[in-house]
Amino acid sequence: MAVAKKQQELVVTVSPHIRSEETVSKIMWTVSISLMPAFIMGVYYFGPKALLVTALCIVSALFSEWLVEKMAGREITISDGSAFLTGLLLGMNMPASAPFYIPLISSFVAVAITKQLFGGLGYNIFNPALVGRAFALITWPRAMTTWIEPTAAFVGMDAKTTATPLGILKEEGMHKLLEVFGDKMSLYTQLLVGHKAGSLGEVSVIAILIGAAFLLYKRYITWHIPVSYLATVAVIAWVFGGKEGLFTGDPLVHLLSGGLMLGAWYMATDYVTCPSVRKGQIVFGIGCGFLTMLIRLKAGYPEGVMFAILLMNCFTPLIDRNLKSKVFGARKEAGK
Repeated sequence: MAVAKKQQELVVTVSPHIRSEETVSKIMWTVSISLMPAFIMGVYYFGPKALLVTALCIVSALFSEWLVEKMAGREITISDGSAFLTGLLLGMNMPASAPFYIPLISSFVAVAITKQLFGGLGYNIFNPALVGRAFALITWPRAMTTWIEPTAAFVGMDAKTTATPLGILKEEGMHKLLEVFGDKMSLYTQLLVGHKAGSLGEVSVIAILIGAAFLLYKRYITWHIPVSYLATVAVIAWVFGGKEGLFTGDPLVHLLSGGLMLGAWYMATDYVTCPSVRKGQIVFGIGCGFLTMLIRLKAGYPEGVMFAILLMNCFTPLIDRNLKSKVFGARKEAGK
């Protein structure tokens, strides 16, 4: 009796087809570690309150992910580090003076609604941490825009509220900013090291750049989005940022102030919500920079990073679809 010869089958799996030792969990925990210099500087300047706010965000993010996955009967994934990173980033986007219920509720919105209700990691349309912050800002605008002086919190004195550098620049102009910080060199220095009012993660530019350099070294991010983002902000600030006319703005003040550095290196480069093609990433960065400066210069808010990145998240599928690379060796059919 003849035995039928088994027909060979070609099994085609979904890309990518490159084997690597990098895992989602390893990447998430490495990014969290890279944020430690900025986090430590934030706690140094704002004291235990900053530590508490961030801890509440992280605990709420982990619990929210566990709860939704438990209720849905899905695999529990809190060990992969993505919920921890979302909570950490959200905490670093909060003022140290935020009441305890704001980080708790905002983290639930970020993880349970923005991430898990869309299907979990990899399926969310918007950056979860930024949605959580946007929700908090819209719901509790006064609490989310009350900033305390960093030195007063560190030395244990009664914290005094003050305006951020961008707030001073928008409301009273460059002359008032120089009056508060001294001369321009003192202004640049204090913006670099983080001796300024603001959220936990936006204080020390140097600390953020240390973490970003580590991520570039590990090749977890590329230069395309951050550099195009920052370059666009610098050009627009130089051309339109001055009160005396064109080309009288100060790009360094805008680059070193607010959440721009944290947003450009950590939020805009989110794997899920940014374009995957290199040309698209440059377009994405330019769009973020344009919208950031449009809001800073012409809208009611002194800061525009959060809204700019969320708006550009909407265009990510369109950018990827229209700027995708051509298949090597493919020919365009006649009539198409």
